Amino acid sequence: MVVAGVLVFAIAAGTIGREARRLDALAPRAVYMVEQAVEFVADSIPPAAQARLTYDELEQLLTFHMRWLHARGLQPDKVIDRRQDIVLPIIVEETTEVAYLLGESEAAGLEVLDEDVAHVVDAHRAYFAAIGAVGPQATDRELGTN
Repeated sequence: MVVAGVLVFAIAAGTIGREARRLDALAPRAVYMVEQAVEFVADSIPPAAQARLTYDELEQLLTFHMRWLHARGLQPDKVIDRRQDIVLPIIVEETTEVAYLLGESEAAGLEVLDEDVAHVVDAHRAYFAAIGAVGPQATDRELGTN
């Protein structure tokens, strides 16, 4: 009876350990929900920006931002479990994101202020962090500064 108990424990421990290692190697799955993102961003931006931007404009800005992220390989085509295989770090600068959103907004005929777009980008990044879709901050070495 004791030998059987030890054998069962060893099999269970081995199986749990193997699965823990496998799951640790996978990128966590973050679920992006548009309605939730719009509400989160709307609640996070300053009151003055809230007064100037409609929910439809916010949704358009978030869509533009998601397209920008996708174009840089930061948004997968398919929802799959994949190993964390970052070879080269991808560094995202807020000014680049804001400039892109301003250009897309102008092309779409949206009249938005630069500062409002900057607030939207900050709040959208905070939403990504809240759902676990943000990687680590770049180090000085990765940025090329010391």
